[in-house]
Amino acid sequence: MTSLLLLLACDTSTTRHAGSNEGPGTHDDTGEDSGEAGPDTVEVGHTRELRGLYVATVYNIDWPSQSSLSAAQQEAEIVSLVEKADEAGLNALFVQIRPEGDAVYASAIEPWSDCLTGSQGQDPGYDPLEVWIRESHARGIEVHGWLNPYRAKAGSESMSGLTGGHMALAYPQYAYGYGGDVWMDPGADVVRARVVAVVTDIVSRYDIDGINFDDYFYPYPDDGDFPDSATYAAYTTAGGTLALDDWRRENTSALVADVAAAIAATRPSVRFGIAPFGIWRPGYPSGISGFDPYAELYADPLHWAQSGWLDYLAPQLYWETTNSGQEYGLLAPWWDAQLPDGTWLFPANALYQLGSSSTWTFEEFAAQIAISRDASMTHTRGNVWYNASPFIEDWSGVLDTFANVYYPTPALPPPVTAVADEVEAPLALSQNGGAITWTEAADRRAVTVYAAAGEGWSLAQVVPASEGGVTLNSGRWALASVSAGDVESGGVVVTVP
Repeated sequence: MTSLLLLLACDTSTTRHAGSNEGPGTHDDTGEDSGEAGPDTVEVGHTRELRGLYVATVYNIDWPSQSSLSAAQQEAEIVSLVEKADEAGLNALFVQIRPEGDAVYASAIEPWSDCLTGSQGQDPGYDPLEVWIRESHARGIEVHGWLNPYRAKAGSESMSGLTGGHMALAYPQYAYGYGGDVWMDPGADVVRARVVAVVTDIVSRYDIDGINFDDYFYPYPDDGDFPDSATYAAYTTAGGTLALDDWRRENTSALVADVAAAIAATRPSVRFGIAPFGIWRPGYPSGISGFDPYAELYADPLHWAQSGWLDYLAPQLYWETTNSGQEYGLLAPWWDAQLPDGTWLFPANALYQLGSSSTWTFEEFAAQIAISRDASMTHTRGNVWYNASPFIEDWSGVLDTFANVYYPTPALPPPVTAVADEVEAPLALSQNGGAITWTEAADRRAVTVYAAAGEGWSLAQVVPASEGGVTLNSGRWALASVSAGDVESGGVVVTVP
């Protein structure tokens, strides 16, 4: 490995917003302290870093590998992938649970996804999202639900194969064949309300850690304009004055604002973010060229972030640091500089490109991680990798590289800004020699274990709260409680003889 890789191995470095104990704009990565700390508690903390992986279900890209698998086989694939994510040092999985107006979970609103059985609406015999959450939380890994808000059918403009309860059948007047898919009209209030209802349902019924949208709002342009002329005409007839492009952008922004408000009202510890196209507009920053999603997708992620609706942006920076016109090293710092305090940046990286050319190497990804960890990146705390297939198949030893070079030490994601000012109560511990146990507490996600290091404390382990305890060697330790919003308590000191 190069010296750069070795350097990374040693690195330790009704809005959604309500303040932050580790606010973007600083590099004080200590996490939440305990407030009025008692004599047996200490302030602890470490450099936070979200280490995410996208798991695509549409077309069975990542999981399940085939729609013909039994429930037991699909569950086994979940367990295997979660174990590999744990082995690689990841702490978050972004699982696509609504790829086509359907559900990869038990829903009373939308039909079961055909990626599970080959037929939309067919019960797979288990609840995949429950399994993802159970297996991931048992290993200290978060689960974020990745939803596509407006795509109604992928790979066909026909409505055939859709079943009762699907949004395209409920609102056929707003379902359009376009660009080889079926799309719902973002300008229809009932369509937007459907998306908000789906998100609210998921957040209220599942112990999920986040909701994520990708770049598909209005579809990428194809031959001809998106066929929403009737909806726009209804808007102008009712007195609307926005030009077509501005109206479309406002429709997208209204959805983002409504989803943010719904999550804040239902469970504010759930992280809400979007992974937009990696360029905001050509020319931003200077030297950047290419597709213009502001004009073509009617998406303005800077407006969403600066309005306080998002916990993070994860722009899809699927280019190399050496790519002229779309240079990663220009784009990542530019995005970071645009964000307000209270919004994190988690650049999305093109793991799927590994080995596709002489430039897509482990060293390239090491360089991208180094940019995220640079002290000048005041809002950036991690990366999200697309997609899971390289992990499933262990391309070129990717698991060992992630585990030993990129992520050799544990870390928590940064706290969810909406709850970051909350005070997490210290642990109630029992000790029997080196066996330390804690009592259960509602909404606790993990326990962090710190070892005494000089005058301070060094993170040694992140233990899933469900384990109920840990066995420690001789020495001084401090254990802290971590909430579902990644807020950390003060550390309770224990000494093991």
